[in-house]
Amino acid sequence: MNMKEAYEKKMQAQLDEWDADIKKLKAQADKARADAQLEYFKQIEGLRERQQRAQQKLTEIQQASDTAWEDLKAGAESSWDSLADAMRAARSRFK
Repeated sequence: MNMKEAYEKKMQAQLDEWDADIKKLKAQADKARADAQLEYFKQIEGLRERQQRAQQKLTEIQQASDTAWEDLKAGAESSWDSLADAMRAARSRFK
């Protein structure tokens, strides 16, 4: 396995983990009081948008050549950091 494949595998595993976390947060939101649900659902929508951007970056890397993917890595890592920060914030709000 080369560096690109290892990076893709790592990022896909992280996206899958975040997807499971978002589903758990949605289940919590479904059980929340009606006034809190609206805020929770807004947060979940924002997480899904960030998740889609991160998935798009991963797709770009997967489609890039073995030499060009390094150029895309910085943009992908920025999307990842944004989603990771949003996930941490959402988890703390949902407690």
